[in-house]
Amino acid sequence: MEGYGLKTGGAFDLMTFLKQPITALRLFSWIFSVVVLACISNEGFLNSPDSPLDLCVFNGNANACRLGQGAGSVALLVCTAFIAVDLHFPQISSVRDRKRVVLADILLSGLWSVLWFVCFCFLANQWQISSLENPLGEGADAARATILFCFFSIFSWGGLTLLSLERMKRVSFEEEYNKLFTPQT
Repeated sequence: MEGYGLKTGGAFDLMTFLKQPITALRLFSWIFSVVVLACISNEGFLNSPDSPLDLCVFNGNANACRLGQGAGSVALLVCTAFIAVDLHFPQISSVRDRKRVVLADILLSGLWSVLWFVCFCFLANQWQISSLENPLGEGADAARATILFCFFSIFSWGGLTLLSLERMKRVSFEEEYNKLFTPQT
């Protein structure tokens, strides 16, 4: 399924590419990152008459909002970069280069899975101890959506890590196959 219907000189098949589990999961991760980033950027900071600075909806802790914005922004960029890499992956002929790409995918996906877990725990804790007078007021829905999509992101990035590990097994198999069956000159 690595070829996306692409053979040497063949046409790219978008539907085959989109139907792959790693592509679908990467698109979900991209959407989750957009939702987290949009919720915090749009309604994460509240105007306060008592303070010249905007207060974060998560217990007034600006670090919580910054963590969510940072995680969402960088995850969005990483997802976009790896979607581009996935498009180009069938054209990478060197097994060593394929291994490097897949290893980078494993490491970044694992790192982001852990980062989303930390972000979820921190934001949920800050939301739990927040002292809003009206928990259904301004920014509450955005805060809950941010926490929920941070939770979803843990599993989507964890799934990407597992799928990348499977891909590494296939690339390693290709390397062994090439060593055994390629004529040595």
